[in-house]
Amino acid sequence: MNIKTFGDVDDRSLEQLERCMEAGDAAFGVLCADHHPGYSQPIGGGIAYEGYVSPSGVGYDIGCGNKAARTELMLADLDAIGGVDSIMREITRRISFGMGVPAQERVDHPVLEKIRSAEFAPQRKLSQLAESQLGTVGSGNHYVNLMEDEEGRIWVGVHFGSRGFGHRTASGFLALAEGLRFGDRAHEGEMDSPPVLFEIDSELGESYIAAMEIAGEYAYAGRDAVVDKVLEILGTASTHDVHNHHNFAWREEHFGRTYWVIRKGCTPARPGQEGFVGGSMGDDSVILEGVDGPGAAESLYSTVHGAGRVMSRSQAAGRFRYRKQVVDGRTVRVQEQVKPGIVDWPAVQTKLREQGIVLVGGGADEAPEVYKRLPDVLAAHAGSIRVKHTLKPLGVAMAGRDVHDPYKD
Repeated sequence: MNIKTFGDVDDRSLEQLERCMEAGDAAFGVLCADHHPGYSQPIGGGIAYEGYVSPSGVGYDIGCGNKAARTELMLADLDAIGGVDSIMREITRRISFGMGVPAQERVDHPVLEKIRSAEFAPQRKLSQLAESQLGTVGSGNHYVNLMEDEEGRIWVGVHFGSRGFGHRTASGFLALAEGLRFGDRAHEGEMDSPPVLFEIDSELGESYIAAMEIAGEYAYAGRDAVVDKVLEILGTASTHDVHNHHNFAWREEHFGRTYWVIRKGCTPARPGQEGFVGGSMGDDSVILEGVDGPGAAESLYSTVHGAGRVMSRSQAAGRFRYRKQVVDGRTVRVQEQVKPGIVDWPAVQTKLREQGIVLVGGGADEAPEVYKRLPDVLAAHAGSIRVKHTLKPLGVAMAGRDVHDPYKD
């Protein structure tokens, strides 16, 4: 096995990558500097299989990715339309955040008709779900950001994927791999389970690839819709877009052979290919591009998708349970903390305000201290990427801390 690693290597992540590669006799693998353990395949990892595609490798959020759009606006222009605080509140009023939520404002897009007539017939039954959630943002580390570059230009940035449509698609194929029906609940394995692999020329393999590609189109359409809505709120247009998946499988040429490259939380970065990579809610983001330097080919032309976690969600925020309670004659769901977390969330909120960052939503499990510093993970990839723009956060919108989502990355 040929494995290229960047930065400090997490042993469990490396073991996950090796296990996945051995199961499919993979030729090449990569661990980017933001890697950490994931379900079966590590997040921040990429694998080149010749004869397989892996639904567990792509993961539940098929087509999760980032989009950034540069505008001609400057910070003073934002003040003229109410300021960052007012803009962020309008964003969260008009765009839905959270697990399972429908869109506040419905969006039409050609991808919806593709889903209604999908090649993989069981996916067609998900068309109403897809329609209801197109243009919505998930929970966890999914966000809408307003940012300022080194020239003072305002950028819009988003991070999310294929929402419930992609999750149901992934779950359906994991059920099929267990001999169940597409709509049945799969028996999810442990974090360190071996990968689920489909031979690419099998019926399941061909069906998964077709279904995955539609979910990827849906994810792109959703990010386009959200960015367009924010641009509408700002009263401006995009002058340059940067848009990538980082949970997907691509058919690519490497070292003279053709592979299916499965990237989970891993951004494609061929020479000249741009990518938008976000830091934590209190850190800068970047626009980067791949360069044909040392380590680039060995990395399968891949780079980081974010800063990378160093603390689990339960460590950061504690553990919670939910109970039903009757309030004013209505039954409501009440959240109770049963174990405290490490992060002082009120202190984090105060610090972000002092930095001049307007945060709407979010929680302790997404605090800056639960992540590596983005400059550090980027430095580990020096020679295979270069930073074109550094984007300072002005406003960050995320789902609230009480939103539960087991598949956030």
